[in-house]
Amino acid sequence: MPDQLTTWQQVREQVPWHDVVPHLPTPIPAVRDGFTAHATIGEDRQRQTLLLTAYADVRSAAATGVALTPARTAQWNATLRGLPAVTFRQGPAFAKNGRDRYGLHADTEQRYASCLAESTDPAIPATARAARAYLDIAFFHPYDDGNARLAGLVLHVVLLRAGIELDEVHPILTTIRRADDPDGAAALARLIHGIATATHRRRLRFVPERG
Repeated sequence: MPDQLTTWQQVREQVPWHDVVPHLPTPIPAVRDGFTAHATIGEDRQRQTLLLTAYADVRSAAATGVALTPARTAQWNATLRGLPAVTFRQGPAFAKNGRDRYGLHADTEQRYASCLAESTDPAIPATARAARAYLDIAFFHPYDDGNARLAGLVLHVVLLRAGIELDEVHPILTTIRRADDPDGAAALARLIHGIATATHRRRLRFVPERG
């Protein structure tokens, strides 16, 4: 089977992250917390509670400027799964009912750490960095379970560190992404950027700017 992680690492270099969206004026506060609203959809109350507990730590980490590291993502993954601790996967991972395979190589964990570190690059617009970090989690698939939920958390920590809140996340977190699709990766950045811009507009309807 093709290694989707290798494919993503190649595609990741093809996307014009610096130019795909412009920088946003910040901060962008939201009238409502879109992630909290999304996380409470469904009937699995325990899963919701664990996810929201991890999200509370994400917001705290973003507010204090804590670095995005493998240790930090492992902590969030453990929290959202209700486990005391987790480690980086020890073999190939599979997703989409076994159709996608993510390989494990000698430098996979090191590359993962490097990609997380790039999430703070101020030269790249925050919404593009958030999209890239989200896809990094999806395609590195670092843990045995909970990677989709973790991707949503990591997306938010990148945005929140830049002062950007979203009042809607459902379209971002529910669309299936492909590792071999640079246009789709760019489209994700545009989607996040568009929702952030709309969040700002909707906020102004409730709290008009003072001139």
